[in-house]
Amino acid sequence: MTSTPITSAAAGRSAALAGIGYMMVAVFLFGITSATGKWMVARYPVGEFLAIRAGATLLLLVPLIWRAGTTAFRTAPRPALQLLRIVLSSAEVSMFFWAVGYMPLADATTFYLAAPIYVTVLSVVLLGEQVGWRRWTAVLIGFTGVLIALRPSSASVTLPALIVLGGSILYSTLLITTRMLRATHDAVLMTGQYLGAFAVGLALLPFGWIMPSAFDLAFMVCLGAASLVSLFCMVRALKLASASVVVPYQYLVIFWSVLFGWWGFGELPDGYTVVGATIIIATGLYIYARERVAARGPRSAA
Repeated sequence: MTSTPITSAAAGRSAALAGIGYMMVAVFLFGITSATGKWMVARYPVGEFLAIRAGATLLLLVPLIWRAGTTAFRTAPRPALQLLRIVLSSAEVSMFFWAVGYMPLADATTFYLAAPIYVTVLSVVLLGEQVGWRRWTAVLIGFTGVLIALRPSSASVTLPALIVLGGSILYSTLLITTRMLRATHDAVLMTGQYLGAFAVGLALLPFGWIMPSAFDLAFMVCLGAASLVSLFCMVRALKLASASVVVPYQYLVIFWSVLFGWWGFGELPDGYTVVGATIIIATGLYIYARERVAARGPRSAA
């Protein structure tokens, strides 16, 4: 009599653990691709790196594109918003890799940790969602963490920091547009995202090209494959477990950024970055918790 509920609960726990595992792999791969991308843009122009990396990823996507068929692309909803999403993703990835060539990896990652804070604000502006005073308070505290990470003195604010801050805001807008296009086939979303990065890379090639060695070329191709696997693992994690379970594990990216930044470049975050990141992570987790409560309805929230 009780075997079915027990089996169902065990299956749910197993799926949740698998989802957490996929998310941790995705975050680990993101940390690797970010660190190795920083190393590559120190050796090659950003446009060249983006073109090779995105081009390799598009080739790997061919089987998925073939399986989706032309119908998925021809019938994709809201073409104007699809184009906007491509522009946002292309600009965001370009800004990130340009900025990490001039600033510590952990600092750049810290600004991206604030994505849930920006998404909360943008959800109100763009989607008309209702946000209670608790989440607004968390947003204000989170912005304080961003300002601390940016440094309290205007004299210490650098152009790369402002660029990566702008990139993190564009990334948050990208998340909102992706939510608005959730009816779109995954192949269409991924193809558009990497096609945009490839186009930006090609456009920047006339401004700088260094013939890569065979090893570096293969390395950039592998980075494209790793970014695709990271995206697949993240999607798989969100399908196996609820977002409230797996999304907080995204914050492990700061651990990998600090580790790879120290190991590969001798970078260690200063006190401002540590304090700012701590505030941002705490407020981000609180926002996720409040969203989970709000999703259960007014009765559960009370």
